[in-house]
Amino acid sequence: MKAKEITIKGRVHDVGYRLLLLNEAERLFIENFDARNVLMNGEQHIIVLVEGEKEKINRFVEFTESNYPPEASVESVEVKDYGEAVRSIDSFRQSFMVFQLTKIAQAGVGMLGKQDAMLGKQDAMLGKQDAMLGKQDAMLGKQDAMLGKQDRTIEILESVEGDTSKMLDKQDETIKTIKEESEKTREIVMDEGEKTRGLLKEKIEEDVEWIKEEIIGIKTTLSKVKEKVGIE
Repeated sequence: MKAKEITIKGRVHDVGYRLLLLNEAERLFIENFDARNVLMNGEQHIIVLVEGEKEKINRFVEFTESNYPPEASVESVEVKDYGEAVRSIDSFRQSFMVFQLTKIAQAGVGMLGKQDAMLGKQDAMLGKQDAMLGKQDAMLGKQDAMLGKQDRTIEILESVEGDTSKMLDKQDETIKTIKEESEKTREIVMDEGEKTRGLLKEKIEEDVEWIKEEIIGIKTTLSKVKEKVGIE
Protein backbone atom coordinates (compact mmCIF):
# COMPACT_ATOMS: atom_id res chain seq x y z
CA MET A 1 0.00 0.00 0.00
CA LYS A 2 1.19 3.48 -0.83
CA ALA A 3 -0.14 6.81 0.54
CA LYS A 4 0.31 10.34 -0.81
CA GLU A 5 -0.60 13.85 0.36
CA ILE A 6 -1.43 16.24 -2.51
CA THR A 7 -1.78 19.99 -1.86
CA ILE A 8 -3.48 22.00 -4.59
CA LYS A 9 -3.22 25.79 -4.34
CA GLY A 10 -5.20 28.52 -6.18
CA ARG A 11 -8.87 29.33 -6.70
CA VAL A 12 -10.02 25.85 -5.81
CA HIS A 13 -12.97 26.20 -3.39
CA ASP A 14 -16.64 25.92 -4.44
CA VAL A 15 -15.78 24.97 -8.01
CA GLY A 16 -16.55 21.21 -7.83
CA TYR A 17 -12.91 20.27 -7.29
CA ARG A 18 -13.36 17.59 -4.57
CA LEU A 19 -16.19 15.90 -6.50
CA LEU A 20 -13.92 15.72 -9.57
CA LEU A 21 -11.15 14.07 -7.46
CA LEU A 22 -13.62 11.69 -5.80
CA ASN A 23 -14.97 10.53 -9.16
CA GLU A 24 -11.43 9.86 -10.44
CA ALA A 25 -10.50 7.95 -7.26
CA GLU A 26 -13.58 5.78 -7.63
CA ARG A 27 -12.83 5.22 -11.31
CA LEU A 28 -9.34 3.94 -10.32
CA PHE A 29 -10.78 1.80 -7.49
CA ILE A 30 -8.69 3.56 -4.86
CA GLU A 31 -9.67 2.18 -1.46
CA ASN A 32 -8.89 5.10 0.84
CA PHE A 33 -9.50 8.76 -0.01
CA ASP A 34 -9.97 12.11 1.75
CA ALA A 35 -10.09 15.74 0.53
CA ARG A 36 -10.49 18.92 2.61
CA ASN A 37 -10.84 22.59 1.73
CA VAL A 38 -8.57 24.72 3.90
CA LEU A 39 -7.37 28.33 4.08
CA MET A 40 -3.67 29.00 4.62
CA ASN A 41 -2.66 32.62 5.09
CA GLY A 42 -5.89 33.65 3.37
CA GLU A 43 -5.20 31.45 0.35
CA GLN A 44 -7.38 28.56 -0.84
CA HIS A 45 -5.94 25.05 -0.68
CA ILE A 46 -7.24 21.50 -1.13
CA ILE A 47 -5.41 18.80 0.80
CA VAL A 48 -6.00 15.38 -0.76
CA LEU A 49 -5.02 12.09 0.90
CA VAL A 50 -5.00 8.85 -1.09
CA GLU A 51 -3.90 5.34 -0.13
CA GLY A 52 -3.90 2.22 -2.28
CA GLU A 53 -1.92 0.23 -4.79
CA LYS A 54 1.17 1.99 -6.05
CA GLU A 55 0.14 2.00 -9.71
CA LYS A 56 -3.31 3.41 -8.94
CA ILE A 57 -1.86 6.12 -6.70
CA ASN A 58 0.64 7.17 -9.39
CA ARG A 59 -2.10 7.40 -11.99
CA PHE A 60 -4.20 9.49 -9.59
CA VAL A 61 -1.28 11.86 -8.94
CA GLU A 62 -0.79 12.30 -12.71
CA PHE A 63 -4.49 13.13 -13.03
CA THR A 64 -4.31 15.83 -10.31
CA GLU A 65 -1.30 17.42 -11.99
CA SER A 66 -3.07 17.91 -15.34
CA ASN A 67 -6.81 18.06 -14.65
CA TYR A 68 -9.01 20.53 -12.79
CA PRO A 69 -12.55 21.95 -13.03
CA PRO A 70 -13.21 24.63 -15.69
CA GLU A 71 -13.89 27.34 -13.09
CA ALA A 72 -10.79 26.55 -11.03
CA SER A 73 -7.49 28.37 -11.28
CA VAL A 74 -4.56 26.23 -10.13
CA GLU A 75 -1.30 27.87 -9.08
CA SER A 76 0.58 24.79 -7.90
CA VAL A 77 0.25 21.07 -7.13
CA GLU A 78 2.60 19.65 -4.46
CA VAL A 79 2.87 15.91 -3.86
CA LYS A 80 4.60 14.20 -0.91
CA ASP A 81 4.53 10.88 0.91
CA TYR A 82 2.00 10.44 3.70
CA GLY A 83 2.71 8.13 6.64
CA GLU A 84 -0.61 8.08 8.50
CA ALA A 85 -3.89 6.27 7.98
CA VAL A 86 -6.42 7.52 5.41
CA ARG A 87 -10.12 6.89 5.85
CA SER A 88 -12.03 4.74 3.40
CA ILE A 89 -13.45 6.27 0.25
CA ASP A 90 -16.95 5.12 1.30
CA SER A 91 -16.68 7.09 4.54
CA PHE A 92 -15.55 10.19 2.68
CA ARG A 93 -18.35 9.80 0.13
CA GLN A 94 -21.00 9.67 2.85
CA SER A 95 -19.66 12.69 4.77
CA PHE A 96 -19.18 14.58 1.50
CA MET A 97 -22.78 13.94 0.42
CA VAL A 98 -24.07 15.04 3.85
CA PHE A 99 -21.98 18.20 3.57
CA GLN A 100 -23.32 18.91 0.09
CA LEU A 101 -26.91 18.34 1.21
CA THR A 102 -26.37 20.72 4.12
CA LYS A 103 -25.06 23.37 1.72
CA ILE A 104 -28.06 22.83 -0.54
CA ALA A 105 -30.44 23.16 2.41
CA GLN A 106 -28.72 26.33 3.61
CA ALA A 107 -28.81 27.73 0.11
CA GLY A 108 -32.50 26.85 -0.10
CA VAL A 109 -33.24 28.65 3.17
CA GLY A 110 -31.30 31.64 1.96
CA MET A 111 -33.18 31.57 -1.33
CA LEU A 112 -36.49 31.39 0.53
CA GLY A 113 -35.47 34.40 2.59
CA LYS A 114 -34.51 36.27 -0.53
CA GLN A 115 -37.74 35.14 -2.17
CA ASP A 116 -39.74 36.48 0.79
CA ALA A 117 -37.85 39.77 0.55
CA MET A 118 -38.47 39.89 -3.18
CA LEU A 119 -42.17 39.17 -2.64
CA GLY A 120 -42.29 41.95 -0.07
CA LYS A 121 -40.68 44.33 -2.55
CA GLN A 122 -43.06 43.08 -5.23
CA ASP A 123 -46.03 43.82 -2.96
CA ALA A 124 -44.64 47.28 -2.29
CA MET A 125 -44.17 47.82 -6.01
CA LEU A 126 -47.73 46.64 -6.68
CA GLY A 127 -48.96 49.07 -4.04
CA LYS A 128 -47.07 51.88 -5.73
CA GLN A 129 -48.41 50.72 -9.08
CA ASP A 130 -51.97 50.84 -7.71
CA ALA A 131 -51.32 54.35 -6.41
CA MET A 132 -49.93 55.36 -9.80
CA LEU A 133 -52.97 53.87 -11.54
CA GLY A 134 -55.21 55.82 -9.16
CA LYS A 135 -53.36 59.02 -10.02
CA GLN A 136 -53.58 58.12 -13.68
CA ASP A 137 -57.35 57.66 -13.37
CA ALA A 138 -57.60 61.03 -11.64
CA MET A 139 -55.54 62.63 -14.41
CA LEU A 140 -57.75 61.01 -17.04
CA GLY A 141 -60.81 62.36 -15.23
CA LYS A 142 -59.30 65.85 -15.24
CA GLN A 143 -58.42 65.40 -18.89
CA ASP A 144 -62.01 64.46 -19.70
CA ALA A 145 -63.22 67.54 -17.82
CA MET A 146 -60.76 69.71 -19.73
CA LEU A 147 -61.90 68.20 -23.02
CA GLY A 148 -65.50 68.94 -22.04
CA LYS A 149 -64.58 72.56 -21.31
CA GLN A 150 -62.69 72.69 -24.57
CA ASP A 151 -65.76 71.49 -26.47
CA ARG A 152 -67.87 74.13 -24.72
CA THR A 153 -65.28 76.79 -25.55
CA ILE A 154 -65.34 75.74 -29.19
CA GLU A 155 -69.13 76.00 -29.22
CA ILE A 156 -68.94 79.48 -27.69
CA LEU A 157 -66.27 80.52 -30.17
CA GLU A 158 -68.37 79.24 -33.04
CA SER A 159 -71.36 81.17 -31.69
CA VAL A 160 -69.26 84.30 -31.23
CA GLU A 161 -67.85 83.82 -34.69
CA GLY A 162 -71.41 83.80 -36.07
CA ASP A 163 -72.28 86.93 -34.12
CA THR A 164 -69.04 88.55 -35.23
CA SER A 165 -69.83 87.77 -38.85
CA LYS A 166 -73.23 89.42 -38.43
CA MET A 167 -71.62 92.44 -36.76
CA LEU A 168 -69.11 92.73 -39.58
CA ASP A 169 -71.93 92.54 -42.14
CA LYS A 170 -73.80 95.30 -40.28
CA GLN A 171 -70.60 97.32 -40.09
CA ASP A 172 -70.11 96.98 -43.85
CA GLU A 173 -73.72 98.09 -44.42
CA THR A 174 -73.22 101.07 -42.08
CA ILE A 175 -70.02 102.12 -43.85
CA LYS A 176 -71.78 101.80 -47.19
CA THR A 177 -74.69 103.92 -45.94
CA ILE A 178 -72.29 106.54 -44.55
CA LYS A 179 -70.50 106.70 -47.87
CA GLU A 180 -73.76 107.08 -49.75
CA GLU A 181 -75.00 109.78 -47.39
CA SER A 182 -71.64 111.52 -47.63
CA GLU A 183 -71.89 111.57 -51.42
CA LYS A 184 -75.41 112.94 -51.23
CA THR A 185 -74.35 115.60 -48.73
CA ARG A 186 -71.43 116.55 -50.93
CA GLU A 187 -73.70 116.86 -53.94
CA ILE A 188 -76.12 118.98 -51.94
CA VAL A 189 -73.33 121.20 -50.66
CA MET A 190 -71.97 121.60 -54.16
CA ASP A 191 -75.45 122.38 -55.48
CA GLU A 192 -75.99 124.90 -52.71
CA GLY A 193 -72.62 126.42 -53.46
CA GLU A 194 -73.47 126.78 -57.09
CA LYS A 195 -76.79 128.36 -56.19
CA THR A 196 -75.12 130.72 -53.72
CA ARG A 197 -72.52 131.77 -56.25
CA GLY A 198 -75.30 132.38 -58.76
CA LEU A 199 -77.26 134.52 -56.30
CA LEU A 200 -74.15 136.50 -55.37
CA LYS A 201 -73.37 137.10 -59.01
CA GLU A 202 -76.90 138.33 -59.65
CA LYS A 203 -76.76 140.55 -56.55
CA ILE A 204 -73.43 142.04 -57.62
CA GLU A 205 -74.68 142.67 -61.11
CA GLU A 206 -77.78 144.39 -59.71
CA ASP A 207 -75.64 146.54 -57.41
CA VAL A 208 -73.34 147.48 -60.29
CA GLU A 209 -76.32 148.53 -62.38
CA TRP A 210 -77.68 150.53 -59.46
CA ILE A 211 -74.32 152.22 -58.98
CA LYS A 212 -74.13 152.98 -62.67
CA GLU A 213 -77.58 154.50 -62.53
CA GLU A 214 -76.64 156.52 -59.47
CA ILE A 215 -73.49 157.75 -61.14
CA ILE A 216 -75.48 158.75 -64.21
CA GLY A 217 -77.97 160.54 -61.96
CA ILE A 218 -75.19 162.34 -60.14
CA LYS A 219 -73.59 163.39 -63.40
CA THR A 220 -76.92 164.71 -64.64
CA THR A 221 -77.47 166.63 -61.44
CA LEU A 222 -73.94 168.13 -61.62
CA SER A 223 -74.53 169.24 -65.19
CA LYS A 224 -77.74 170.99 -64.20
CA VAL A 225 -76.00 172.66 -61.26
CA LYS A 226 -73.19 173.87 -63.50
CA GLU A 227 -75.66 175.31 -65.96
CA LYS A 228 -77.44 177.24 -63.25
CA VAL A 229 -74.28 178.49 -61.69
CA GLY A 230 -72.72 179.22 -64.97
CA ILE A 231 -69.82 177.03 -64.61
CA GLU A 232 -68.69 175.30 -67.64
